[in-house]
Amino acid sequence: MDINLLDYIKEQAFILIPVLYVLGLMLKSNKTIQDWVIPWILTICSILGAVLLMGLNINAVIQGILCVGVAVYGNQLVKQTTEKREQV
Repeated sequence: MDINLLDYIKEQAFILIPVLYVLGLMLKSNKTIQDWVIPWILTICSILGAVLLMGLNINAVIQGILCVGVAVYGNQLVKQTTEKREQV
């Protein structure tokens, strides 16, 4: 089974993924923001960013949700891989 990210996320929305990743790292380093709030902040920022890039429509909302999903999932892959390696 071959999954191509371009089939789901539009090319113009790809810029949101690294931006959200870095924003998530910045929010995580801020001690006043609780961890459970970070995905919600990223989701709102992602949807707003997609709407700014693509206009106000349902596709922009969906693209925003997909981009934040990739950013958060990518962060978890890095985090879980590095922390598990340190434990071994």
